[in-house]
Amino acid sequence: MSTNTPLPRIAVIGTGGTISSVGRHNLELVEYITLKRKYDVHELLARVPEADRVANVVPIPYAAVSSTSIEPGNWLELNERIHSLVEEDPDLDGIVLTHGTATLEETAYFLGLTLKVDRPVVVTGAQRPASALSTDAFLNIVNALRVAGSEAARGLGVLVMLNDEIHAAREVAKTSTQRLQTFRTPDFGALGQADADGVNIYRHPVRRRAPDTEFDVRGTAADELPRVDVSLSYAGADGTDIDAYVAAGAKGIVVAGFAPGLNTKGQVAAIERAHEEGVVLVQSSRVGSGRVPPLAGDQQLPDPVVADNLTPWKARILLMLGLRESQDRDELRRMFATY
Repeated sequence: MSTNTPLPRIAVIGTGGTISSVGRHNLELVEYITLKRKYDVHELLARVPEADRVANVVPIPYAAVSSTSIEPGNWLELNERIHSLVEEDPDLDGIVLTHGTATLEETAYFLGLTLKVDRPVVVTGAQRPASALSTDAFLNIVNALRVAGSEAARGLGVLVMLNDEIHAAREVAKTSTQRLQTFRTPDFGALGQADADGVNIYRHPVRRRAPDTEFDVRGTAADELPRVDVSLSYAGADGTDIDAYVAAGAKGIVVAGFAPGLNTKGQVAAIERAHEEGVVLVQSSRVGSGRVPPLAGDQQLPDPVVADNLTPWKARILLMLGLRESQDRDELRRMFATY
């Protein structure tokens, strides 16, 4: 970046996760989890002095927790926090959210469906803790700042940036437990790359995304989001979980079936019982890639909605938001074909 070019003003919201975790020594690549020590966002950014060379950084504390502790209520709070930041600081050029990798893709997709801000929002994390030898935490932060401050990132919705790759929140999934290249877009590949000499975008997502969506959750309490659960298909699955979800008050259930969208006889019987109770069923696939064709849903679910190529976890998020707008199956089918 030219020394004559003003640095972009980027807010960094810290939520915790591996990217902010601290081990007892620099070879603790797994055991650090048991220590449960995490930097807050100020401490984390203090470890990355290079960040000041690519952005005018505004640290925003939020939490310092594992991403397994992040729940829908946190998504709503982060949504409110981002809207407040943009309203209170109109000079912000972008926002970076540091996050644990376990639920990172879910947080990113929720924000990608609900935010009403026109600034780039980039979610990043790390596979190795901040204290580790060869940690990916610090370069991921620097590259996330580069992306959030780039004009090329505007209009792309919420983005996920790790391992120098830029992905759409809708499409990306964690695919490996420990490898640095864990976040992938299985069907279509990354949108672009963040390198030392610039941010390069090679394709644009076409599904509707923030801020151009019909979902506005500002002012929503966590208990106002309908309960939606996920049922996983496996050999011999008898549908006990589906019955339990209905008994617990589920308004929707996403069935993560066998590819291309099939379920066991026991699940089908439980699905029919759930349908009779007014629960909305969405057919997805457990394999993590490829569309669920409507025909698969027709054979397995009464009045089915299919998840297209959304993972079960993201189909759950869209169904949660969709059920706030309508319980009409045709309307929900439109949403799953749109987002």
